[in-house]
Amino acid sequence: MPLTREKKEQIVENISELLKSSKMTVIAKYQGTSVKNMQLLRQQAKKSATTVKVVKNRLVIQAIKGNEQLKNIDISHLEGMLAYAFNNEDEVAPAQNLAEFAKTNPQIEFIGAITPTGVWIDADEVKALSILPSKPILIGSVITLLMSPIGNVLSASSNGLGGIVASLQAKTT
Repeated sequence: MPLTREKKEQIVENISELLKSSKMTVIAKYQGTSVKNMQLLRQQAKKSATTVKVVKNRLVIQAIKGNEQLKNIDISHLEGMLAYAFNNEDEVAPAQNLAEFAKTNPQIEFIGAITPTGVWIDADEVKALSILPSKPILIGSVITLLMSPIGNVLSASSNGLGGIVASLQAKTT
């Protein structure tokens, strides 16, 4: 049953909101992926606050053209059976979700991504983004790095004044 005009307008409005709020919208071909596997992808992506949508490309194009910041994006890439992954919390999560899923479903192929500022990112750059650690892991790494000098001072001070003096002498030589 074809979609009514009102339903199409609702879909365009929904996609417009997702495009505006998403820190990164990743686009991938999914041709040959079963409905069951697409449902599995949606479930897995939801765990990292990523929303995966399969929408008619012309409705997505209408949503893009209706967005002032995105209207200059080259839409020639939006052809074929495409899935759109949105995330309003993490820039890398949509690419990671699709890349992880593609390990067991090789028919998933990156097309590119759209940033909220209207920059098109090609498929190779999206693949590179997908191997970056997630935001919580990066934050944890930075905190660990920042805490290591404090840990060294505390360790030296727990050894008494002699440990601090020995540390200072080692630094000066």
